[in-house]
This record gives sequence, structure tokens and C-alpha cells, in this order.
Amino acid sequence: MTSQAKRRKAARSNLRPIVLLLLFVCGGVRLAARAGETLTNASDVLALSAAEASNGVPILVKGVVTAAETNWNGRFFVQDASGGIFVENKSMRQPEVGDVVEVSGSSHPGGYAPIITKPHWKRLGRAPLPEAKPVTIERLMSGSEDSQRVEISGIVRTAQFSGSRIGIELASGGYRFRAFFPIPTGMDPQSLVGANVLLRGTAATSFNAPLRHFLTVTLFAPRVEDFIVKEAAPADPFGGPLIPLNSIAQYRKDSSPGNQVHVKGVVAYQRKGEDLFLQDSAGGLQVESKLTETVYPGEVVEAAGFPAVKNFLPVLEDAVFRRAGEPPGQLQPKPATVGEMQKGLHQSDYVILQGRLLERLVRGTGQNVDGPDVQTALVLQATNFIFVAEKHTPTPNKFLSGIPVGSLLEVSGVCLLENGDDAKIKSFRLLLPTSHDVRIIEEPSWFTREHLLASLAVVIVVLLGAMGWTVLVAKRNLILKSLVQEKEAAQGELQEAHDQLEERIKERTAQLKVEMTARKESELQFRAVLTERTRLAQELHDTLEQTMTGIALQLDVVATRFEGNPESASHHLKVARSLMKQSQVDLRRSVWGLRSRADEEFNLTNALITSGRQITDDTGIGMEVETAGEAYSLPEIVEESLLRIGQEAITNAVKHSGASLVKLELRFSPREVVLEIRDNGKGFDPGVCAGPKDGHFGLLGIQERAERLGGQVSIASAPGSGTSVRVDIPTGASAGDQALQPQAADHEERA
Repeated sequence: MTSQAKRRKAARSNLRPIVLLLLFVCGGVRLAARAGETLTNASDVLALSAAEASNGVPILVKGVVTAAETNWNGRFFVQDASGGIFVENKSMRQPEVGDVVEVSGSSHPGGYAPIITKPHWKRLGRAPLPEAKPVTIERLMSGSEDSQRVEISGIVRTAQFSGSRIGIELASGGYRFRAFFPIPTGMDPQSLVGANVLLRGTAATSFNAPLRHFLTVTLFAPRVEDFIVKEAAPADPFGGPLIPLNSIAQYRKDSSPGNQVHVKGVVAYQRKGEDLFLQDSAGGLQVESKLTETVYPGEVVEAAGFPAVKNFLPVLEDAVFRRAGEPPGQLQPKPATVGEMQKGLHQSDYVILQGRLLERLVRGTGQNVDGPDVQTALVLQATNFIFVAEKHTPTPNKFLSGIPVGSLLEVSGVCLLENGDDAKIKSFRLLLPTSHDVRIIEEPSWFTREHLLASLAVVIVVLLGAMGWTVLVAKRNLILKSLVQEKEAAQGELQEAHDQLEERIKERTAQLKVEMTARKESELQFRAVLTERTRLAQELHDTLEQTMTGIALQLDVVATRFEGNPESASHHLKVARSLMKQSQVDLRRSVWGLRSRADEEFNLTNALITSGRQITDDTGIGMEVETAGEAYSLPEIVEESLLRIGQEAITNAVKHSGASLVKLELRFSPREVVLEIRDNGKGFDPGVCAGPKDGHFGLLGIQERAERLGGQVSIASAPGSGTSVRVDIPTGASAGDQALQPQAADHEERA
């Protein structure tokens, strides 16, 4: 390189950063200018790049609505003199085709081309639709005519109703696209199949939004007059002459891309909603059809469709078929060889050939027209060529999947050839109509490669296991010898340690006995203290509180009668004084006389009468006492508990019931004594009565005294029905033991 060339190259490299900077500045200026101006025609909006459109450039355009389908939720296409554009109008209000509208909004990149978003539009009037621009199929399918009103011709391949529209699929110049237009009066969509039509409408692209990639185009024709039939389809697609199956790709003087051909043959195989394979004396043919009517192998059918070549192989596209009304034909597979397949022969033929099974594959392929689809594939080898025979069933095919690998099979099926880019046959596969189309000619020998490898692996594993076991036994013997020596040496030490341990155990046992004795004495003392505290609490409640309640009642009477009747008040003062003395006696009895009863003689009935009258004296409440049965001497704790229970029940009746009469009944029987106190007061609900949480311990004390004697307490009351408190105390042999146990415990605690 000369020095001059080097200088030119250095100058260019120095200028490159300056040029890039200028381009960046110019682009920024252009973006700033676009961000500040309002675009007033569709072509300017479509000229925005995705980056520019994302800036929300203001837009104000006037044009005619060219497409506005009712299922677009308000969206529509509008076109002015410069071109058309899509308006993302997300509202229930939508203009009609032919409306002249003024749309204001902002730019958006859209999923493929720029669009108008966040629009506000108003109707200015009506106008004819813009003239449709004739375009080639190549330009239409490039996506460059997105949102534009165009005109194009094609051959109708399929047609069907789609809501209030007719949806058709057109073929033109090797491309296929869909179009929708209003339903003309009395038109049968199937009468359009094969017609050469001219269509005017708005091009709407389908795209992959994340990648902004173009997929295909759909044409929306808003008026019936936008759909023009240039050349009608044959009245009867099956009216044409029958041609042999193998001649649809051969030269015919009258052949045309838009003409349907008429064929007939015996059904060899059908994939419902996808295709079927026909056979005649000339060969086989794959007929692609979306019809889901079921036909069975051996039936004779007629088909009409459009001849085509796919992957260098003939096929009949967009076909319709019907039964020919002839008796079923005898379907026999044609013998074939791999060499013939490699020459391109037997495409779609029902053939038979042999192969050695190499592998079985079972996989679910999803859903078909009839439901689940499971594919069972047999990988076979014939000479040096590998091919596949496959069967589709709703559930796994146990017969095919259970054929042993290595078997020699004879398979019959429909042959599908697969070409490469150079039109040469690369492979083929067979579609099996039934499982009976597979026949096992020879099962594999036991001495297969897999079996030999497995046997060798087993032998190696056994040898390795034996060697490992021998080494392991030797190591274990050495370890055992050393362990025996160590154990003998440790045995003497263990015996010495054992003797020392026995001595320590004896010493520790003696210490534990002393500690356990002390702990038991401590537990007994603690339990006795708790029992004594509980009993003293009950004694104080049943003696002092009841006596104090009686004193309070008498003093209340004195306070009310002192001025009007001093003599009567004096009487009640004497009663209160008597109660005070009684409380002193009860207190002494509780503190000093707990070990045995202080009275020389004690009569439970008299004690209940005396206590009851003291409590109810001059309260306006009558007191009745009844006894039944032959009275006998009870244990001291039983008599005292029944007395306290009676005092508590009478006190509760005086304080809470508002009764006029209290009846006390004491019944003796050989095995129990029953004390029942009833009043005719206002009663209460036992479920919601006050308890210890509210500072009332009376009913709890009654319950605890009865349970301590092995008895039961039943309280019956209801609002307005009075109250009954009944205590049943057993006095039999076993019950006497239970009654004496608490008494003995009390004496033990006092001691």
C-alpha cells in the first residue's frame, strides 16, 4: 500500500466518528421535531419508526371508515387521500363503514405497523369508500399494504359461514389467504369453491407481537358489491370426467390451476379431518380434505379437489368426497422393494414389504378429531435402509409395543415418501391401517447382541462379587482376631470396673432411699397443708359467713323497726347477739375443736331446725322440717357436712329466692341418707348462675362436700318454678369407708 493510500485510509477512519455524531444529532433533531408537531395524514403516521411512534406523536386525521367489524370492540380502519391506518378505539361506540370521521389521538408502534391510540373521533358525514388499489399477491403477502384498501383476484378453495359473514380461503400465485365479506342473499358458500373471484377490501395483517414479525394477511370486504365472481365454479364438482389417480400431476391439455379434478378409488387409509388415501388400478393418491365424515378401508369414494405438488409429490388439495354407491373393493397391498421407493415409486400406494425390527417408540401426539392420539412407531431395517411403520390409536397399542426387538416383520401400509431439497427420496414411512397389517415372520434368536451383552455383564458382576467377597472375608478375619485380643485385654479391666460400680451402686441406693423418704414426707406434708387449707375455707364459709348473713338480716330488721316498734327491734337485737355468740362458738370449734366434735351429743335434725330458724327468723319465710326413716348415728364428718350443706342452701334461699316457704326433708335408709331443701321462690337458670369468678362459692362448696363423701348433688330450678337442692350420701359398708377416709385424712393433717 502506498503512503498516499495510507493517508486516505487514516482520514476516513478519523471522519467516521464525526459522521456518526452528525447522524445521531440529526436523528435527535428529527425526533424532537416529530414530538412537537401534529401529523395530519395517514402516510406520515405509517412513516414513523417504532422508536418515533412510541413517543406518542399527536395525530389529527380526517378520512373514511373502510372496515369496522362488530366483534372488534370499537376498533376500525380509516383511510384518507394518503393511505389507511388502524385506530385502536377501545370503546363500545364504533363508527360505521362509509362514515367520514375526524380522529385525534397519539401514535403507537402497534404490533406490526404504527397505529393511532387513545383516539377521540367524531362523525362528519358519509362518503363513498376510497377506490381500491390493485396489487399483486406478492406485494399483498409482503405486509406492505397493511391497513390499505386493495383489490386482488384469486381462486376460492374453501368457503363457509362465519357469523354474519362468509369466510373464504383464496389461492393466488402460490399463496393462500383468508377473506371475509357480507352474505349475499341466497348464496350457498359451497357454490363458491373453485370460482375465480375479484375481491376489494382492507388488508389486515396477522403478526407475532413480541417479535413484531409478519405472519399473514386477512382481507375484510365491507360490502356485497366488493365481492365479484369473475368465473363461476362448476355447478357440480363431481360432474367432470374421472381421471386416473396417478395422472393428476401429468400433462393434460385442459389443466388449469383453478380447475378441480374428479377422481375415484378405494379407501386405503383415512386421517379424519386431515386426508385420506385412495387406490385404483393405476396407483394411489393423497387427498387432503377437512371433512370429518368417516369412511372405511375398502369403500369406494369419489373426490373432487385441486391438483397440486407438495415437496415434489402430487396431492389433491381442498377436496370434497362422497361414497360412490358401489360395493366395497378388494384391497390388496402391492409388493414393493426399498429400491423402488428410492426411485420415487409407490407414493400413497398400499404396499407390503419386510424389515427387521430395530426399535419400538410410543408417544402421545395430542388430540385429533376423535379424541386422544397415541402413535406407536416401529423402526425397521430392510437391506441397508431404515424406515418407520406407524399406527395411530386412542390408547397405547399393546400388540405393536410388545413385539420383540430383532423380529423379522412383514408390514402392509400406505407409503409416504419424503424428498430432500434436491427432489431425491431421503426416506419413507408406512401408515398402518390396522394392527393386523403387521405379521411376525421370525422371532429373534435368544443369542442376540443384547442378550449376550447382558449375560457377559452378569458373569462379570458375579466374578467381581466373588472377588470382593473373598477380600472382604479376609479383612474381616484379621479384624476379628485383633478385636478378640482387645476384648480379652479389656475383660479384666471391665471386671474391675464392674466391682467398683457395684460398690458405688450400693452406696447410691442407700442415699436414694434416704432422699426418697424425705421427699415422700415432704409431699405428704404439702398435700396435708393443701387439704387443710381447702377444708378451713369451707368451714369458714359454712359457719362464719352463714352466721354473719343471719346477723346482717336481723340488724336490717332492727333498723327498719326501731322507731316504730322498739320492743320488736329489741327482740331481733337479742337474736343477733345469739347469732354472734354462735359465731364465736363456731370459730372456736373450727380453730380448736377440729379433731372431734365439741358437743356431748349431736342431733342432725335438731341442728338443722335450729340453724334454719335462726337464719329465717322474722324474714317472712316459713320453715318446715320433715324426717323419714329410722334415724341412726352417722360419722362425724357426714353429719357436719350435711349440716353445712343445709345451712348454705337455706341461706341461699333467704338471700336470693324471694320465697315465702322453705321445706327441709331428711330421709334415712340402710344404704344412704338424703337431704333435700326446696323453696317456692323465683328460681334461676342453673346454666348461667353466678360462680367462683363472681365471688360466690356456695354451690361449689356444696358440690365439694358431697363429692368428698362419695355422694351426689342435684340442683333443679327454673325461672318462676322455685329451687330444689338434693344431696345423696351413701352410708353402706363401702360408702362408710369412703366417708371415713376424708375424716382420717383430716385427723392426720391436724396431727
